[in-house]
Parts: sequence; structure tokens; C-alpha cells
Amino acid sequence: MKKIRAIISGGGTGGHIFPAIAIAGKMMEANPENEILFVGAEGKMEMEKVPAAGYKIVGLPVAGLQRKFTLSNLALPFKVLKSVRMAGKIIEEFKPDIAIGVGGYASAPLLWSACSKGIPALIQEQNGFAGLTNKILGKKADRICVAYDGMEKFFPADKIVKTGNPIRKDIVPATAMMKADAIKYYGLDPGKKHLFIVGGSLGSGTLNRSVMEWISAGCPGGENIELLWQCGKYYKPAVDAFMEEAREKGTGGETLRHIHHFDFIGRMDLAYAAADVVVSRSGASSVSELAAEHKAVIFVPSPNVAEDHQTHNAMSLVRKNAAMIVTDAEAPRKLMEEACALLGDNDRIAGFEKNIATFAMPDAAKAIVDEIYKLV
Repeated sequence: MKKIRAIISGGGTGGHIFPAIAIAGKMMEANPENEILFVGAEGKMEMEKVPAAGYKIVGLPVAGLQRKFTLSNLALPFKVLKSVRMAGKIIEEFKPDIAIGVGGYASAPLLWSACSKGIPALIQEQNGFAGLTNKILGKKADRICVAYDGMEKFFPADKIVKTGNPIRKDIVPATAMMKADAIKYYGLDPGKKHLFIVGGSLGSGTLNRSVMEWISAGCPGGENIELLWQCGKYYKPAVDAFMEEAREKGTGGETLRHIHHFDFIGRMDLAYAAADVVVSRSGASSVSELAAEHKAVIFVPSPNVAEDHQTHNAMSLVRKNAAMIVTDAEAPRKLMEEACALLGDNDRIAGFEKNIATFAMPDAAKAIVDEIYKLV
């Protein structure tokens, strides 16, 4: 394929960053001479993760609107204007053949500038409910790659292509050998059922609280269960202190020895492989990865996202009996009870695994790159 120069913009969370890196990787497979520049938001996760993946990134001072009044909201218009000017300059200097937006603050000024200069633009909308930024940009973009049906209510139908969400290439259904390797890697007990609790790349206070309340209650139903628990860097000190106190008191009994908590799990492929059941937020990337892994999952949608899109993501699977859902408000009281019950029901686990597999679109990154080349 011909050599192209592309700018990929967006980020803020792993849900935007990892699909962007997957698209970049597939573009480099298509032609190793392709040149890719990332544009992110200053101080956000992409400024660390993108260079770690081997790509150059430029930061913009753009930020999001806070839902409650803060002084930072007063500075927002100035940050946006400055970011638009910087985006225009980046485009003039890099001279891209195409601009690709993956969502997040930084995608807006970059794609807006690209469209105003007549540069082809593609949006990758990960969620089943489009965010405000992408809805506005969708009127100007040339192509909109989506992961869910029914997105015509947000975007012009003639611009939509259903590609699925790009996922990391190591996310595949686990074989028996992969599961054995994963259990060995994490030092787990092969005789136990394994529950993987993951609150997204930043962790989840609700999921952490749900596990801690279950431990405080003595880990009911957990006699044959082992936990892999990603609690998040921000929450790790408090979880460490809680676990230390629980050990001193003997809270949770023997089960406590089988609870392994981490601030961040880098080998998600192995964590998924080890798990019999996964508890997860329902960000778009998480949903796509769990479908690709064919995993039985209990979703706990985050209420702290725009337009409650995580609930829309989860319900698209729940309606097809491909997953369970527990609301954020109910989670501290009933999440672990539901998880323990599911771990004890092999037939139900098998049913969820079979049904969620129908949502898998493992070739999403290639499909998106094909659309990029069509536009260029």
C-alpha cells in the first residue's frame, strides 16, 4: 500500500488510547514507511502510553468541561482557542494525508482544524451512544467507524461503517495451555475458580468498595474462589492499608490468602486467560476485549461518563443474554454475591461465553485502516 502521513488525535483514558495505538500498529503493518503523529491532551495518560508504544505525540492544552462550577471552567474557552491554533500549526507543519479522531478532548480541535483545511477526516466512535464531541464532528468528517448497530441516530447514515473497536493483538480466546500459563504467571491456585475484577485503566472506587465490603463480611461464598483485582494506582494505598488490617484481624479467613490486588495489570491477556468470570466497567474497549476473549462477565457501568454511554454499551449485550449487569449503586451490596453465584454455575458461564462471542470483531483495526486508505 502507498505511504501515507496520518495524525491520530484523542485520548484521556485507556479506552481511547489503546484503540488508537492498535490502529497505528495496523497502519504500520500495511506499510512500514507510513508516518504517524499522535496529538493528545497535556497531562493525560496518552502523553505516557503513546511514546511507550513507540510513537511521537504532541500535547494540546485543551481540557474538558467540569459538570459542577469550577474556576477551571472559566479558562476553558481560552484553552480551546489556543488548542485550535496549535492544531492548525501542527497540521501545516506535518502535512497529513488524513486526520483520525478516536475521542477525548484533543480530537476536537485537531479534527476541526483538519476539516476546515479540506483534509480527509475519519472518526472512530467506540461507544453505543455517541459523545457530544463526535456528534458535532460527525457532520464534518468523511467517515465514521462504529462498533454498534443503530448509530444512524447520531451520525449521517451514508458516512457510517461498522468496523468494531480495535483491540490489542494479544487479546484472543484463551486455550487450555494459555490458561495454565496465566495461572502460573500470577501464582494462582489451579484448583480454585478465578474472578478477575478490573475497574478500567484508572481503577474504580465502586468496585474496590464492593470487594472490601465483601471481605469485611467474611468473604461469603468465597471458599473456592481466588481473586485477581486491579484496584488502580490512585486507590492502591487505601486498599493496601485495608488488606493489611484485614490480615491482622483475620477478616475473610482462608479466602484472604487468595486475593491478589494490583494497581495496574500490564498482561491483560494473561489476566483474562486466568479468569473464569470477569467483573468490569463497560467502557467500549473493555466490552470489545471481553467479547474477543469470549468471557463470562458482570458489567458495572460507570455513572460518571457522558450520556451514560457505559450503560448503553452493557445493555446491548445483556439484551442478548451475553452478559450480566449490576448497577453502580447496587454494586457494594450485591456485586460479589452475584459473582460468587455465577462462578458456581458452569452452565450459565458457558452460555454467556457462547453468546458474547457473537459480538467479537477481532479484525476491527484492519477494517478501519482499509477505510483510511479508501479516503486517502
